[in-house]
Amino acid sequence: MASGLRLVTHRVGGGAGQPVLDADNGEELVHVQPGVSIVLDNLPPESPGTLYISTRQVVWLSDSDRGKGYAVDFLSISLHAVSRDPEAYPSPCIYTQIDTGVEDDESDGVDSDCAEVLDLSKISEMRLVPSDPNQLDTMFEVFCECAELNPEPIEEEEGEHNWVFSVDQMVGEVAGTEHEESEWISQNSSHSIGYSNGDHDLAHNVLQLQINDKRFEDAEEMDSNNDKNNNDHH
Repeated sequence: MASGLRLVTHRVGGGAGQPVLDADNGEELVHVQPGVSIVLDNLPPESPGTLYISTRQVVWLSDSDRGKGYAVDFLSISLHAVSRDPEAYPSPCIYTQIDTGVEDDESDGVDSDCAEVLDLSKISEMRLVPSDPNQLDTMFEVFCECAELNPEPIEEEEGEHNWVFSVDQMVGEVAGTEHEESEWISQNSSHSIGYSNGDHDLAHNVLQLQINDKRFEDAEEMDSNNDKNNNDHH
């Protein structure tokens, strides 16, 4: 489930510090980019800080205020892209969309009762603006690599079909004319037993066997009729 953007107030190490990572569960730091400003929604940019990209999350920490930082899990980032269009934003940046788990009309990062209160759970856009635009491509590549490490969980749909058949089931289902058999494998080849088991030719061979068996039966019947007619003439 999307957790959205969150505040980071705790760091480790001296100086500006570094984010706390969940090393016990395998989280590793992948990239550090100093001199990055962060822009949340349409708010003014924060003073420059340092960007940390780990195998699970993106963390920005202010250089001037040790108590200010933001983090978002890759599972909550629904889109990330390089933006160099000055009409979209004056400075080249990494643009991200954040899944907040709320409806669009409810997503308003600034509390209407107090303009100074920022509700991070409703922030749906984040821009990361490096002081050196030449670093954008590297940052984007790291984003892509780490995003691939965090695929969105796939929920099983209700009534999901089980497309693995036994040979007997498959032959029974396709009984009929040669045309019907050809049409069935054409429309359902991606769900046949051959394809599911990594041998697509198996399904075709089973069907072809049934077709040949039918033709063999017809040939035997024709031969039997011919023999009967010859005996009648004698």
